[in-house]
Amino acid sequence: MLEKVRGLLKEIEKFVPKSEKETEEFRLKFLGKKGEMNTLFAAFKRVPHENKKEFGQAINTLKQNAQAKVDSFKGSFNTEKKDEEIDLSRPVFLDNLGSRHPISLVKNQIVDVFNRIGFTVSEGPEIEDDWHNFSALNLPEEHPARDMQDTFFIQTNPDVLLRTHTSSVQVRHMKNNKPPIRTLSPGRVYRNEEISARAHCIFHQVEGIYIDENVSFADLKQALLYFAKEMFGEKTKIRLRPSYFPFTEPSAEVDVSCNICSGKGCNICKHTGYLEILGCGMVDPNVLENCRIDSKKYSGYAFGMGIERIAMLKYGVKDLRLFFENDVRFLKQFDKSMS
Repeated sequence: MLEKVRGLLKEIEKFVPKSEKETEEFRLKFLGKKGEMNTLFAAFKRVPHENKKEFGQAINTLKQNAQAKVDSFKGSFNTEKKDEEIDLSRPVFLDNLGSRHPISLVKNQIVDVFNRIGFTVSEGPEIEDDWHNFSALNLPEEHPARDMQDTFFIQTNPDVLLRTHTSSVQVRHMKNNKPPIRTLSPGRVYRNEEISARAHCIFHQVEGIYIDENVSFADLKQALLYFAKEMFGEKTKIRLRPSYFPFTEPSAEVDVSCNICSGKGCNICKHTGYLEILGCGMVDPNVLENCRIDSKKYSGYAFGMGIERIAMLKYGVKDLRLFFENDVRFLKQFDKSMS
């Protein structure tokens, strides 16, 4: 039996594993439940009494050497493998890179188009007072036009509310700056509307205003035609229809030729060949005077559009609620290539 122990000691001494698997096999061979150590301990009972001391010392030495050998190689192969697999000098691969929200993509595109013709961006608070949101825009108290917008009021007397349009930003900008003024006001607005595929209580607008001497409706039409061609393609046509807004006179609704049927008529455009995208008009003199601008010297135009509406037309989205549900399956369609 002692010869067997000496042979196993030599085997342990010579053992040099090449992998974690070989180390584990070695451990099981010597230290496992069915390994050599348990076999030797079982044979210890049959060893003559005068040899028990020597045999006991030998198998204890064998166990210690086997355990030391396992411990010396434990984990070493994981480190080597890790070092081989990870090269810190290699570029990073971002397989699951996210993207901007489609509303942000469209907003940035709109801002970029108007930036090219001199418009700057102005921002303002989403919680507004009555004067900036209504009264300064030719909407005094009890004015029937206020019924056009269902408002979320935070408090009354004095009225504090969630802005119903970004026109309030334009009012603040006109009060604090002298003409010429050429500014764009993108932002989130709120109206107390029932949520459906075509309406939501939260949506986004971009409104623009240009104030200077001798600004005409022709300037407005040319700016909007430029925007439509840049946004929807060079072949896009626009159509202006008379309308009413309290803060502009005259006012108009702007339609663009349907990019789905190329103006021939389809279900999306209700066979008219055109789709409504925004409202516009010449700034009412009362609005200029409310903002301390001489309406006899200066004139201007204003326009406003819903970003969701533009996004729906641009990307063919038929349900407005998809923009607010944060469904990853929907958002994954808008990668950086669309920005």
